[in-house]
Amino acid sequence: MSNFLRNAWYVAALSPSIGRTLQAVRMLGEAIVLYRTQDGAAVALEDACPHRKLPLSMGRIKGDAVECGYHGLTFDCSGKCIDAATQARIPPFARVRSYPTCDRYGLLWVWMGDADRADTGKILSIPTYGDPGWHVTGGDNMRCTSNYLWLVDNLLDPSHVAWVHRGSFAGAGTDATPLDVRTLDSGVISSRWILNQPPPPFYAPLVKFTGNADRLQHYEMQYPAVGVNMGIYTPAGSGGPAMVDGPDTYRMISYHFITPVDEDHTHYFWLQHRNTDPHDATITQRVAAGAKTAFEEDRLILEAVHQGMKNSSTQTTGLLLDAAASRFRKGLAERIAAEQAAVQVASGSL
Repeated sequence: MSNFLRNAWYVAALSPSIGRTLQAVRMLGEAIVLYRTQDGAAVALEDACPHRKLPLSMGRIKGDAVECGYHGLTFDCSGKCIDAATQARIPPFARVRSYPTCDRYGLLWVWMGDADRADTGKILSIPTYGDPGWHVTGGDNMRCTSNYLWLVDNLLDPSHVAWVHRGSFAGAGTDATPLDVRTLDSGVISSRWILNQPPPPFYAPLVKFTGNADRLQHYEMQYPAVGVNMGIYTPAGSGGPAMVDGPDTYRMISYHFITPVDEDHTHYFWLQHRNTDPHDATITQRVAAGAKTAFEEDRLILEAVHQGMKNSSTQTTGLLLDAAASRFRKGLAERIAAEQAAVQVASGSL
């Protein structure tokens, strides 16, 4: 069975990109067609007509339904065939799978598992979303020719910034300051305070104080593949585990949404959230551009890692900095195994 947790929400697209045209996507190895009804509701259907498996995305929208481009079989939002153009009798078993959807944070989410278990309360909560004192950049995304777990590992690894992001997120202490790794029911956190050091190049023009900073690197992954990376900067001497926000405290939170396309490809979405200058378009553009540049740096590394791991015939070497990723992978594997066992029990194959 595939290495995916299916009873979960995954981001399929930026919400504004889905409208009254059929858009084909692939998620967890499954072909899906996305579109919106006349009242704007998002629809996700299996992208394969049950007659000859032509992708429905090659058909057309008729009202709120989708017509196959081969022989005109038409399917409503629930996946039920409602018209068989070439015959009076609608085939009783002609239907396609329908997936629950939810628009939230400017992102279109799709529930990839048992539809009866879909619960929008399980989508990541962003408590300050919509807070007028905070600003969230418009969502962005990229495609990676890499298994999604390499991206997950990277988002639990604060140390890589010292080498991969020398001109942006790197700074004194990012190479060797010890990490604190914590396991939660929801995932894993890898974090550390780097004390009394200059802010790195990306953050230096954004913080609201001069001089050295105490810096928190908070790298968190929640199951199945949602990252919360938080950087906190406060004047040197005021940070650390007991820190209380002051007027100069700068917070930047990056939300990362990792959607497996298949075993070799990943669709990567993100939002940037900050607690300063909510109406400054210049800063917003700088933050968005800086993040995109840094994530492109990650992409080049991770695509090369993916190929290296696929083609390697020799043993790999683990490092202490892999502890958080190893814990997360173990917890995710346990959840995937439990889910697959439950499916087998329900189907009577166990």
